[in-house]
Amino acid sequence: MIGLDQIKDITRSTPSKIVLLVIDGLGGLPHPETGKTELETANTPNLDRLAKEGICGLVDTVSPGITPGSAPGHLALFGYDPLKFTVGRGVLEALGIDFELQEGDIAARGNFCTMDKNGIITDRRAGRISTSKCTELCQLLDGIKVDDVDLLVSPVREHRFVVVFRGEGLEDELSDSDPQRDGMPTKEVVPLATGAARAAHIVNKFIAQAKATLADHYPTNMVLLRGFAQYPNLPLMSEVFKLKPAAIAAYPMYRGLAKVVGMEVLATGSTIQEELETLAQHYDSYDFFFIHIKGTDSAGEDGDFDRKAGIIEEVDIALASLTSLNPDVIIVTADHSTPALLKGHSWHPVPFLLRSNWCRPDQVQEFSEKACSSGSLGRFLATNIMPLALANAQKLSKFGA
Repeated sequence: MIGLDQIKDITRSTPSKIVLLVIDGLGGLPHPETGKTELETANTPNLDRLAKEGICGLVDTVSPGITPGSAPGHLALFGYDPLKFTVGRGVLEALGIDFELQEGDIAARGNFCTMDKNGIITDRRAGRISTSKCTELCQLLDGIKVDDVDLLVSPVREHRFVVVFRGEGLEDELSDSDPQRDGMPTKEVVPLATGAARAAHIVNKFIAQAKATLADHYPTNMVLLRGFAQYPNLPLMSEVFKLKPAAIAAYPMYRGLAKVVGMEVLATGSTIQEELETLAQHYDSYDFFFIHIKGTDSAGEDGDFDRKAGIIEEVDIALASLTSLNPDVIIVTADHSTPALLKGHSWHPVPFLLRSNWCRPDQVQEFSEKACSSGSLGRFLATNIMPLALANAQKLSKFGA
């Protein structure tokens, strides 16, 4: 696989435009009653038309059989090897809400959760509480000081929040307290490197204080922390790919991820239509757009098959405003699968389509997991997507003599 250093040498700036539409958690599994996935169930004439006009395949965002987290899945879509470049979830959440991280800060992504009297987690998301309730609870925890370390707690959205540990000599090699599933107790945070022992001690003391503070706030009576991280230094898309990239995402974590790779994050509304209106408003100012759709992933995690299929249909209806702009390259795919039947991320490859004036259309007639499995691109790694996009936008020079 060509690396970023090699591709940097052959990229060139052109006026052509690339739109990468990421329908989070798009991939699914067949419903036992119909034999169709959420995507196959949805009515998607616009996506089907793009599939007919383009080239299709199935994508593994990390590696076959590996269930991707959102961060590595998106990094791979952006052309970064997720096994080489890592970004902690905490940093992404903090940047996504415009939190100003300082050198040495450790950020963690938090969930308010529900825990029973035996210390067992009964709901990792506390029923997806409102953002206003999350803000109220964060105010209770913000400003706690553990030893000589300041703790800064800020709401993100619904049950999610960010906690930043600010003090001297902290290292971020820490395990998560979140077991990632219900029916389990919280986990003790342990150091994963010798120098992180002090940070682990601080984090565990904060969790204990948070538990005591939230005791009377059922169902939000405990916190789960994961993705401890300090700010990373990644090559910027503008330098590697010679692009002027922009991100359109309503959900904070994905705005944070876009910032880490050097995208300008555009202010947008929370609906699919508002995101695509933002694209139209800024279309002349950038040559690469990342558009993120969150609702499909949330519905899959909730096990709501019909809602996920309905959101896919909403995307398809709104797609007309994107195609009317006639981008040189349109890519539609996902960062991972989130089958409603599994209620979580899975290892299944995701459907992929690319439409451009310069692609060699295959025989795929609809956009679905089954149809894309017979596409001309076959099954491939997501790190190949950016070279394909750049080539079809005529932004790559010849490699070698």
